[in-house]
Amino acid sequence: MITVNNRSVTHELLNRAATVLIVLLLLFVLLLGRIFWIQTFDFDRYLKKVIDQMTTQSAVNAERGTIYDKNGNILATNITTYRIFISPSSILNNQKEADGDGKSINYAEHIASGLSQILSLDYDTVYKQTTYTKYLDRTIAKNVMDDKADEVREFINDNGYHNMIYLQATSTRYYPNSSLASSVIGFTNSEGTGLYGLESFYDKVLSGEDGYYITARDSFGNEMPYEYESYIPAQNGGNLTTTIDTYIQSALEEQLLATVAECGAQNRACGIVVNVKTGAILAMATVPGYDLNDPWTLNDYYSQFLLEDGFEEGSEEYSAAHRDYLLDMWRNKAVSDSYIPGSTFKVISSAAALTESKVKLEGDSVFCGGSLKLFGHTIHCHETDGHGILSFAQGLVQSCNVWFMTIGQRLGITAFYDYFRSFGYLEKTGIDLPGEANSIIKTQNSMTGLDLAIYAFGQNFNITPIQHIMAIAAVANGGYLIEPYLVERITDENGNVTYTHESEVKRQVISRDVCEKLGVILEEGVSGDGGAKNVYVAGYKIAAKTGTSEKKGTEIRVDNVKPYICSCVAFAPADDPEIAVLIMVDEPSQGVLYGSVIAAPYMGALLETVLPYIGVEKDISQDNSVKVPYLTGMSIDEAILAAEGYEYEVIVKGDGDTVTSQVPRGNTTIDRTNKVITLYTGDMPEEESVTVPDLIGRGAFAANQMIVNASLNICIEGTDNYLSGGGAVVVEQSIAPGTKVSPGTVITVTFRYLEADD
Repeated sequence: MITVNNRSVTHELLNRAATVLIVLLLLFVLLLGRIFWIQTFDFDRYLKKVIDQMTTQSAVNAERGTIYDKNGNILATNITTYRIFISPSSILNNQKEADGDGKSINYAEHIASGLSQILSLDYDTVYKQTTYTKYLDRTIAKNVMDDKADEVREFINDNGYHNMIYLQATSTRYYPNSSLASSVIGFTNSEGTGLYGLESFYDKVLSGEDGYYITARDSFGNEMPYEYESYIPAQNGGNLTTTIDTYIQSALEEQLLATVAECGAQNRACGIVVNVKTGAILAMATVPGYDLNDPWTLNDYYSQFLLEDGFEEGSEEYSAAHRDYLLDMWRNKAVSDSYIPGSTFKVISSAAALTESKVKLEGDSVFCGGSLKLFGHTIHCHETDGHGILSFAQGLVQSCNVWFMTIGQRLGITAFYDYFRSFGYLEKTGIDLPGEANSIIKTQNSMTGLDLAIYAFGQNFNITPIQHIMAIAAVANGGYLIEPYLVERITDENGNVTYTHESEVKRQVISRDVCEKLGVILEEGVSGDGGAKNVYVAGYKIAAKTGTSEKKGTEIRVDNVKPYICSCVAFAPADDPEIAVLIMVDEPSQGVLYGSVIAAPYMGALLETVLPYIGVEKDISQDNSVKVPYLTGMSIDEAILAAEGYEYEVIVKGDGDTVTSQVPRGNTTIDRTNKVITLYTGDMPEEESVTVPDLIGRGAFAANQMIVNASLNICIEGTDNYLSGGGAVVVEQSIAPGTKVSPGTVITVTFRYLEADD
């Protein structure tokens, strides 16, 4: 025991005090250490917490950039739409006040009824939102357009619902052309993030950077004076000017839709138009497309497939099929799918053979007996009876498989594979679109002589449409493989150019001399009696090659018809190419299933539209069509003299002195080989005394003679070179057989070669 100031202190008490002191010292040291740690290492984190408690941050959304076509037409932009929302808690409070005042109105029911009618929504769904009375904000509809928003405002004003129904302006992505170029442009999700196409590939460029307001608050949560506010402005997204030409894009989609409808394509069709000198994609389409403003709804094409599946709506099978069809609908076949090119690849095999001097244009021939036996296998030509003896040029335009198996053997695996690589088939093209696929080709070491023989005529391997058209473009432009692209330049919100594309030549693959020789041969296959004669357009030199391939490992969908791919490639003008075009139709199910019939006529129709548009002049000496002179109002003598000057046969009806009407009408287009004008004078009405004959299935000479015998005029569409070779027949006529018309009326007929010629 110890005595301190006359007090007794035990050792136990001293020990206890010492322990407490030590604990306090340790706690103090730990506290100092923690403070040091916070001040030194966690300063930024805690500072952020303090700032977060003292400030409120409000986002300022950046405006998404606009997408234009090459001529400045808007492909994608932003419009103001509205979010319509209600305040269930306010509805409840107003209802209590109304009940207290003895009013009988039921706000929830009236609001649900009004909004459901204006916005075309289900009443029960809207009413359910009014029951969530703990919430200040329940969304009723998004992306509401101005006209409907005005109706909602009127409903609010008429009923005094200003504190129960609200409108919030929002920026919504909008596509003025609906489905045009849908697989190229892509779309955005509800958060504004780009999905698919250019919207996805250039998402960061288009999105810009959001800005924000920072407002300081005191300890009571009140906003502090203006000097404590900060504003970080948003940086709006960049604007894309693409290489797409809306006119050419529309023309391409029109022809693709026409062939899909006619042949019953079970897996859509795609096409590409490219500038062969720069690599600019002027048009790219997969059809049927989809509405970019409503991308989550299946188009009619896939809706029909879903209906035929027979799944009960709402079932797991139905939902899975719906999802798969959506993904397929959004898919860009031109870039993301691969296919067997068939005989269109013979252009590339020919280029390799000419470059390596394995074939000669003169004095080099091969006998085709309909098949060739190689490595224990008999491989057939599409002409099972054989072509007989063919020169190299004839072998290409007649698409003789025996000739190209011979070319494969002459080249050998190493050289053939080198050209595969040089033409870009072993690498992605680098086009500025997401989801680009690659080819499916055996490695050089695993390729056999049998593989080589079959590969040489375009079978048993897969390439992408974009790879193939760029290889064809190389044949067209003098031998240069170039990179395809879709965005020409990017500008900021002030119009300043931040990026300009520069065309990139990857390598020269073949010589200009070889390209020119191939151009001549392929043009003869169109203007002469080759497999691509359905591509013919009067007045233009077009080089083209058709192809047909049987899909491997694909189930038969319709009437036991094997799944084929029918395609056509072309470039024009053949002697100085500007554009190259590819059309591919996947799984046609109706008609003659060859590229020469399924794809070639639509290639011709497309080029007939596009070539004059891009400034390629027509050689009028090759054009069989003429314009009818306008004679109405002339004296009968003047009209006869003028008509006979144009070498027309003239029929005069009536005994007047002045032409009151004429058939065909002035400026109508008719065929130059059959020209009849009927002139009506005085009070003589136009007669309807001639019966239109049935021309369907008739050959050229028979159809023409029937038109002459009926005192009618003919206008040719489709294969205008129908007189240069046999086999073309009428597949369509503008006026139905048996119709009564005036003498001289123009009957527009479409000729087409229907023989299998691939």
